[in-house]
Amino acid sequence: MARLRVGRTDGTISCRTISEERLKRMVLYSGMSTDNAANSSGGAANESAETDERHKNARQNVVAVDGDDNELEIVNRLDAHMGDGIRHRAFTALIFDEDDNILLAQRSPTKRLWDTYWDGTVASHPEPGQSQEEATRQRLEEELGISPDQYDDLRVTDKFEYKRYYPQEGVEHEVCSVLKLTLTDKSLDPVEEEVGGVMWVPYERLHENPRWYRQLRLCPWFEIAMRRDFE
Repeated sequence: MARLRVGRTDGTISCRTISEERLKRMVLYSGMSTDNAANSSGGAANESAETDERHKNARQNVVAVDGDDNELEIVNRLDAHMGDGIRHRAFTALIFDEDDNILLAQRSPTKRLWDTYWDGTVASHPEPGQSQEEATRQRLEEELGISPDQYDDLRVTDKFEYKRYYPQEGVEHEVCSVLKLTLTDKSLDPVEEEVGGVMWVPYERLHENPRWYRQLRLCPWFEIAMRRDFE
């Protein structure tokens, strides 16, 4: 599987793109500075990747829930995100370092919903019968190469319901749990098919000074989670 290798030895992040077929816009944050790389995409390659993403979603299921997050039934993941949507269970996991910087991850351009938006840090859906903690650990390894021995404080801190439409593509209607963890080892190994870039940002500054980061398009579920965190 093609990957973006990220190594941290002196508090900085460095990335190397394995695939030359599709360049992505990446913003890498170190201390108080950002570096922006140019973004371009190969139409045929992206179209194929987006088709694969649709087919993958069509093969997966999510848990439909009521407003109190009680399970109602198992539904197809793609169906849950089409039309007016089906309310379902989801999570977003916020990853911090020991200096209270949050790790933002840019969603891959191949994502059907909110592609190239910045998330804080991973978001997905637990599989039927899977706990939020189990699902989070799984996605951290699958998307960012983060193993359980790099943290010991994973916990659920909040839960909210929201509904947002993504023009011409679909909708998110989720009861979303918020999980947090702090990395004691910040080594990362992002998977290119899932993550377009990573960036460490001071969490409080991101919340209090959104204009400083207005070049970043943030995922709606992350914006809600962050706002509720500071209420």
